[in-house]
Formats: sequence, structure tokens, C-alpha cells
Amino acid sequence: MTQQAEKTSSAFPALEDVASGASPRIAIAFGGGGARGLAHIHVIETLDELGIRPVAISGSSIGAIMGAGMAAGMTGEAIREHALMTVGNKTAVVSRLWGLRPQTVRDAVANGVRIGQFNLERILKAFLPADLPDRFEDLPIPMTVTATDYYGQQEVLVSEGQLFPALAASSAIPAVFMPVRLHGRVMIDGGISNPVPYECLMDRADIVIGIDVVGAPEGDGTHIPNRMESIFGSGQLMMQTAITLKLRIQPPHIFLRPAVGRTGVMDFLKAREVLAMSQGVKDELKYALDGAIEAHARSERL
Repeated sequence: MTQQAEKTSSAFPALEDVASGASPRIAIAFGGGGARGLAHIHVIETLDELGIRPVAISGSSIGAIMGAGMAAGMTGEAIREHALMTVGNKTAVVSRLWGLRPQTVRDAVANGVRIGQFNLERILKAFLPADLPDRFEDLPIPMTVTATDYYGQQEVLVSEGQLFPALAASSAIPAVFMPVRLHGRVMIDGGISNPVPYECLMDRADIVIGIDVVGAPEGDGTHIPNRMESIFGSGQLMMQTAITLKLRIQPPHIFLRPAVGRTGVMDFLKAREVLAMSQGVKDELKYALDGAIEAHARSERL
């Protein structure tokens, strides 16, 4: 056992089972929240540190993107480095978006140049690691992505077929990106219908973890929000209302809310700030896992 594992085990006794390979089956749901979802990196790094490989992963919006990286076999450290070199780097953002510009006047007229008119699948392919597989079936860890059927008014779960169209559909944040056509339907952000999609994992693992990075409007209570603050803030309120109801009906075994402050949905250039303020979720997850594993062990002994 490594020195790090020995240190972890002494502080969290039940995690000794994890280090010895005798851990229960664990699954994780990564929630939506735009740039706030960079906090998911801490969760992935912690699972890596503990030697935990989830039996299944689900995700909405940015959670689908982060989850896809983990499902593909990327470490939390690798995801952190990639995020800081791409969305967290102004020069890289400008360069990659410039590469997506219309090449001719005809293209500009046909496709538009506003961010909401970009092909979101193209944007993802420009920013995500090149070695992500094209299909769900090629992911080493089973992955489920959520999207919202705009006209069908319901959540859609995708776990097979082409990966990038599903990620684009799940990440189509209203007022930021245009809806995405998937399987003949018009889809928008998966977080609209299910901000933290842990329910689809409950019968697939002994311990299910849900990570909420939706956040909420913050302020002194007197500031009148401007137009964009109202749009995104009302979205946060709506999603938190849905989460509260979900937790009353059927909570996961572990549910954590990393500190994300007033980070805006598109504040990816604040990647280092988001990672700094959400650092505490690492110990929160260790304590929660220690308790959940011990509870599972007691139930197995009964």
C-alpha cells in the first residue's frame, strides 16, 4: 500500500476495504451547471486516489462531458490539465473558436456567427480530448447521458450509439446554444429535465453518488438582477426545485454540493478559481464514502 493510501486509510477506516479491492459497487452521477461543473474534477481525482472505478456513470450537460472523460479512462489529473489548457486558457479558447468560424460568406449566411448559432457538436470536438471514442459502446465504463426533449417535454436517456451528438444535446444550454437534433427529436440541455441524473444508477450499484453543481443566485438580497442574471438565475432556481423534490422521493446514498460561489454558467476562463473554491469537496467525499461503505458492510453482515 502506498504512503498516500496508508494516510487515507488511517483517517477513514472503512476506506481500507477500497484500498484492498474489497469495496462495494459504486456509481456516480455528475450534474449540470456549466463552468461550475469544473468542480467535478475534484471528485474524479478523489476516486482515482482511492482506487475506485465506478461500475456506471451518468451525467447531464457539463456533467455528461466530465463523465465521458472518466468513462473513457481519463484520470482526474488528465482532465484537469486538459481543461486548464483549453477552456481555462483565453488564448486557446480564441484560437479554437476562430477555427470554427465560417470559411465563406455563404457559410456565414447559412450558419450565422453568433455563439448560439454554432454547431455545438463541432465546438465539443474542437475542445474535448481527441482520443475520446465516437461511440458509447467503446467507453470502458458504461455511461448514460441525459437530454431534454423540447417538444416531447421529457427527459431522454442515451447510453448507446454516437457519443458526441448525445453530449451536444445534453449540453445545449438554453439562451447560450441552439437546440440539437438527436434521433429525429429537438433536444436541449439535459439539466433542464434532470440536473443530477442519479436515478438511472440506483439499481446498478451498492452506493450511488450524486454531485450537484447547479449552484444558486447569490447576493446581498437587495441587488436587482439584470436580464441575463435573471435568465440564468431563474434556471438555477428551477433546477434546485427539481433536485429538492427528487431528494425527497429517492435520494442517492451520497449527495454533495461543491462550493461554486457566483460562477457564471460560461465562466470557464475562471477555471482555476472554480477549482480553488471547490477543493473542499475532496474531503467531503472521503468522509461520505467512508460512512457509506461502513453502512453497506453492516447491512451485508446482517
